Amino acid sequence: MKEPKRTNKTEKEEPQEDPVVAALQKELVETKQKADEYLDDLQRERASFANYKRRIDQENAEIYQKSLGDHIKPFLPVIDDLERSLKHRPEDQGARQWVEGVDLILKKLLNTLQNNGVQAIEAKPGDMFDPNFHEAITHEENEQYTDGQIIEVVQTGYKNNDRIIRPALVRVAK
Repeated sequence: MKEPKRTNKTEKEEPQEDPVVAALQKELVETKQKADEYLDDLQRERASFANYKRRIDQENAEIYQKSLGDHIKPFLPVIDDLERSLKHRPEDQGARQWVEGVDLILKKLLNTLQNNGVQAIEAKPGDMFDPNFHEAITHEENEQYTDGQIIEVVQTGYKNNDRIIRPALVRVAK
């Protein structure tokens, strides 16, 4: 009888690479690369969409502000008329309730504007003229005020946040 050949276990045998395993490893590497590419594309698209959404929200806010100013502008002359009527209120007691009613209507209108972000432009005699907020209707010599100071506010101006709806009409010293 023949004895089987003995192999020396001290000698290292090189494992033979299985072609199926090699193909699977190669496919795994390629799949990981594709997954990384897809992840990178997804992250870019998410950032792009977030920027798009932010831009659209900002544009919508600007459109809203402009639209609000456009819708409020026709009511400003009504407010001016109510303010003028209160400056020339009758002195007799019989008209007192009427005057209080007009004053209440004016306050409600101004509160409604304020609740929608519309504010009167602060201007008073002695303030410096600012063409960003004021419109000069006259330039007059005046001993009480220096050059460029407001003498009188003829008509109140209004703004919505930083957007001017209507500038204040003023008389300016020269």
